[in-house]
Amino acid sequence: MVSTTLAENPLREGLRTWRTPQPGTVVVFGGTGDLAQRKIIPALYDLSVRGLLPARFAVIGTSRRPESDAGYREQMLAAVEKNSRLGLNHEIWDSFAASLFYQQADPSDANGYAELCTKLAEVQEQAATGPNKMFYLAVPPAAFFEIAEGLGQAGLARQDEGWSRIVIEKPFGYDTVSSEQLNAHISRHFAEEQIYRIDHYLGKETVQNILVFRFANGIFEPLWNNRYIDYVELSVAETLGVESRGAYYEGAGALRDIVQNHLLQVLSLVAMEAPASFDAETIRDEKVKVLRSLRRIAPDEIGSRVVRAQYAEGDVGGRRVPGYRQEDGVAPDSMTETSVAIKASIDNWRWAGTPFFIRTGKRMARRVTEVAIHFKPAPHIPFAGMDNDDLPPNLLAMRIQPDEGITLRVGSKVPSPTLQVRPVNLQFLYDSSFLVDPPEAYETLLLDAMLGDHTLFPRADEVQYAWRFVDSIRESWRGSGLMDSYPAGTWGPVEADGLMLDGRLWREP
Repeated sequence: MVSTTLAENPLREGLRTWRTPQPGTVVVFGGTGDLAQRKIIPALYDLSVRGLLPARFAVIGTSRRPESDAGYREQMLAAVEKNSRLGLNHEIWDSFAASLFYQQADPSDANGYAELCTKLAEVQEQAATGPNKMFYLAVPPAAFFEIAEGLGQAGLARQDEGWSRIVIEKPFGYDTVSSEQLNAHISRHFAEEQIYRIDHYLGKETVQNILVFRFANGIFEPLWNNRYIDYVELSVAETLGVESRGAYYEGAGALRDIVQNHLLQVLSLVAMEAPASFDAETIRDEKVKVLRSLRRIAPDEIGSRVVRAQYAEGDVGGRRVPGYRQEDGVAPDSMTETSVAIKASIDNWRWAGTPFFIRTGKRMARRVTEVAIHFKPAPHIPFAGMDNDDLPPNLLAMRIQPDEGITLRVGSKVPSPTLQVRPVNLQFLYDSSFLVDPPEAYETLLLDAMLGDHTLFPRADEVQYAWRFVDSIRESWRGSGLMDSYPAGTWGPVEADGLMLDGRLWREP
């Protein structure tokens, strides 16, 4: 058997060519925080292991606490040992660690940006990284405004010589108005071409493969429309509850935490028209067309098109767990949804009449993220009356996580003296097909940001159209006391079944 290396991975061919970024410095605000230690620094280290970082490269971590360069390197060594996908190689680590630096900085202190300028100049000279710089905001959203302002006032957003970029973690606001305000504020100092909004779902190989699967295979695209597809399901199910994040989740909820970004981004890839070319703006133009065509849900439709619920006490993995309202940090009369199911419609020629069912929830029966394409039944089955009346229609399931792969359900004859037809699955699995561990999402997204490739980063108008759809639901909920429930460890509220009609059923993978 021939092993397929990452560089030879055909899923990457045509998407982008692996190349090394220009020399530069990455400044991580929140450089000692959880995100930096779990994702950002380990991802940069793994890129170094793979030889995808430039030889002249540096990282400056910042936070409010005092720390030395040596102390910061020790902290990040522990983070890489724990969280690196590729494992610690001491020789590579020694070289990578030499590129790590630290600067104490309070985002609300204007003087701190002058000190950061001084540190940046020192590092650029010491590591010979040149003028290119990228600012990663791994901080709470409340700090986005002041950091963008501070960088702008300090002249760090200018691109007089090399490039300057800013990377922003979700959430991009908490509704349409706040999203527009955030974009307007950041745009005072950074042009849209300098802004990279991270949605880590778009960095997953399986999400990117939606585009390759659709547009590199001539047999599926002719069927990818309302004539042949009955309905589409997009699901993000989690077995975890809110854990210790109850206070945060009270201000978010499933609709804003998962639907507004992850699920609507995946929906736009599933539903978009074929791009004329694979460049960032063309791809993002087609995604925006989908989000603009997504029908907003009116108040008189909310009962028939949306179900919201909270998990109640139940059993998950053989363990008894409390209900959402019993979690730490959650109000006993909370109206924050932990599960939402939506019957969405896309008003264009390709998808008119084909519903898109969106479902997400915490404390569900199994952890799974999946896109399921349910095709219409064959117009005439000549095997009726031969114990084949219940033959299900064809199904295409694209599993994003876990057990990443694609399954196509077809009808096949059962080996027997009589003509019996049963559904069988044709399967493709990433791990057994390519014999490589796919890169972690943050590796892909950090590399693309350093390369200046916007393809996997939502544009400002994408974010705003997604918020407008979500806000139409939230406005309809306002003042409503209706909240369904479901036992932890199940597939969600039974009321969600009412969104399905004409024999349609939610998948329970």
